[in-house]
Amino acid sequence: MTDIPKGCLAIMVGQGEEQQRFVIPVIYINHPLFTQLLKEAEEEYGFDQKGPITIPCHVEEFRNVQGLIDKEKSLQHHHI
Repeated sequence: MTDIPKGCLAIMVGQGEEQQRFVIPVIYINHPLFTQLLKEAEEEYGFDQKGPITIPCHVEEFRNVQGLIDKEKSLQHHHI
């Protein structure tokens, strides 16, 4: 697990066969869309997860959220 860049964290997305590992920027944690996914993970698994955080949504749904967050971040970056 040494392939995680500084300022990022690894999470697992999906369930069963569909599960994939993603490395995301830590700034995602504070984003409302990602916070909602974390709430779903808490409802599904509680706080006792071992290893990386597991988000129980479909991989495609996560990719959509990731795209929205990235788009928003790049728009904010251009306005600074």
